[in-house]
Amino acid sequence: MNKPVLFLRIASALTLLHAVLHTIGGVFGKVGTGPAAVAAEAMKVNQFLWQGNMRSFWDFYRGMGLAVSIFLTFEAVVFWQLGSIAKTHALRLRPVMATFAIVYCAMAVNSFIYFFLAPVIVELVIAACLVMAIVTAKTQASAV
Repeated sequence: MNKPVLFLRIASALTLLHAVLHTIGGVFGKVGTGPAAVAAEAMKVNQFLWQGNMRSFWDFYRGMGLAVSIFLTFEAVVFWQLGSIAKTHALRLRPVMATFAIVYCAMAVNSFIYFFLAPVIVELVIAACLVMAIVTAKTQASAV
């Protein structure tokens, strides 16, 4: 297995793990006690009419959490597919991999500001895998 493929496969596996843990812990995880429970309950019970539907901020919170899980799963599949393409066209994938690497760095900053350290670490490792796929694609191309 060539190196860009390996790094894309690792990025894919880490992204799928990120999706699963985000879904289990972030979307469907239990809310803590004390102030966290009070805030969650307030988000659930205070409903309002929004574009013809009764919604709460808990609905938005849950829906956006699931949207993130869906996108992470989608990205895991895309990274796996890019790994298959990288077997023969790794150099041509560099702009796509660079775009994803930048996005994962931005996600890590967002996670650092608004969440906690675990997703920051995973997102930075995914970005590093994508950068390594780019670097090894260049090396592979120049060796041909």
